[in-house]
Amino acid sequence: MVIKLYTTSVTTNREIFNKQNRIKHVFEAKGIAFEEIDLCNNQDGRDHMREKAGIDDLLPPAIFNDDTYCGNFQEFEDAVEDNLLKEFLKLQ
Repeated sequence: MVIKLYTTSVTTNREIFNKQNRIKHVFEAKGIAFEEIDLCNNQDGRDHMREKAGIDDLLPPAIFNDDTYCGNFQEFEDAVEDNLLKEFLKLQ
C-alpha cells in the first residue's frame, strides 16, 4: 500500500497551499511514507485523481491509499484530531 498525496506546486490559492503543507507536515511528523504527485502541468494525473475519487471537480490536496480515495482535507483533519489517522488512510 502506498499513500499518495496529489498536490500542485503552482497555485495562487493560499488555502490549497496551506492544506498541502499541513498534510505533508503531519505525514512527516508521524513517519508516514507517502508519494507526492504534482498535478501542475499533469492533466492525466488530474484526470486519474478525479476518476478514482469519483469527484469530477476534485482539487488538490487529495489523499489516496494506492487508488482508493481516503477523503477530503476536513476528514483528514478530523482523523488527526481524533487520533484515527491510520484508519482514515486505510492502513488498519
